[in-house]
Amino acid sequence: MSELIPVEKVAGRPIPLRGNDIDTDRIIPARFMKAVTFDGLGKLAFYDERYHADGAEKSHVMNDPRHMAKGDRVAVVNKNFGCGSSREHAPQALLRWGIKALIGESFADIFYGNCIANGMPVATADAATVEKLLNAIEEDPAHDLTVDVDARTATYRGESYAIEIPDGVRKQLLDGTWDATRVLLSAADEVKATAKSLPYVEGF
Repeated sequence: MSELIPVEKVAGRPIPLRGNDIDTDRIIPARFMKAVTFDGLGKLAFYDERYHADGAEKSHVMNDPRHMAKGDRVAVVNKNFGCGSSREHAPQALLRWGIKALIGESFADIFYGNCIANGMPVATADAATVEKLLNAIEEDPAHDLTVDVDARTATYRGESYAIEIPDGVRKQLLDGTWDATRVLLSAADEVKATAKSLPYVEGF
């Protein structure tokens, strides 16, 4: 049996990714989508915004030593993050760079769904709350930002912010049912029993 993995809280150093309408081609350029697996995509996240053509680093928050603490990270974004094409590589690149949760004003629907399918909590908050949180992070980034899925709060430097996670998504994360493959494997005995009772699958 494959054990379901609940996601109740995510804590990590915050990454402020300011800007509206940050699309999936900015998150990971299309030319990097030739890979057969998602391995190694983390180093390609926001590649064109982080590096010059010769590989030299640009000034970017993801290259800023203040935000480069080891361990998990939580991204804070603005409006319509993840718009553009539906490529699953975008959340995979962020996840493999270390971003395990996102908070923002709004997200593109398919990007949002792809994040949840990878066990990444995605929470929304109003513009004033997001701006306040971004300002607090940029002022002093040396603390963990905690996303509490159950309580629907984000906490930074001792201050709690209200965030929104839809009931269905919240339940998926808390129950561990965000991972469809694990859900199927965890119910393998029930699936076999059902299949055995169906005459039209006999012999398969």
